[in-house]
Amino acid sequence: MSWDDYQSNDRMTIPSSMPAERVAFIRRTYAHLAGALAAFVLLEFLLFRTALPYAMAEFAMSGQYNWLLVLGGFIVIGWIARAFATNVTNRPAQYVGLGLYVIGEAIIFAPLILIALVVSKSGDILIQAALMTGALFTGLTVVVFVTGKDFSFLRTFLVVGGIAAIGLIASGAIFGFDLGFVFSAGMIVLACASILYDTSKIIHNFETDQHVAAALELFASIALLLWYVIRILLRARR
Repeated sequence: MSWDDYQSNDRMTIPSSMPAERVAFIRRTYAHLAGALAAFVLLEFLLFRTALPYAMAEFAMSGQYNWLLVLGGFIVIGWIARAFATNVTNRPAQYVGLGLYVIGEAIIFAPLILIALVVSKSGDILIQAALMTGALFTGLTVVVFVTGKDFSFLRTFLVVGGIAAIGLIASGAIFGFDLGFVFSAGMIVLACASILYDTSKIIHNFETDQHVAAALELFASIALLLWYVIRILLRARR
């Protein structure tokens, strides 16, 4: 039976209409995503037992182009990590890719988390951001799984939006202007669209042995959402 056959049966719902192999793939994907999120939290805890967050914050603020160097390095790490994670012939390499991406995210988040801790003192901004991000991710995930809708049409929006975002971030760093609330709100919309797109791919497009790569994509979208939720909460607090 084809996927179209499953969709045409109105009495079937997602994921009950899926073959067992697809359901197992989805479970593995979200189990790996949970592991990646737990590793991210643990890494942040360990990083803040060192001087790295303070050194990174000082480096980012000490030069006009320093933050661009950090972002450029992270983009390169992201490309490498995805190349490893999508290597279908080498399972250990897939885990190396996922691990590399989680480490990269933990490092780049450290200065932002430090600022949030300084501004809020009690760390309530981080708790609020985590709860808001979790609620948005859960809601968007439910929408995709309940409707079974294919959100692949969002790909063009995500590509164009991603390129525009990089251009604006680079311009802001070079010319010294603040991107502001509207940009952060736009990036949250972009992150939400990415979650819809990635979740839809998990249902419709990913091969059933690509759970590591699928988990990486979801983790990347959640991290993007969390980053800009924190930025908006920081701006509101100031």
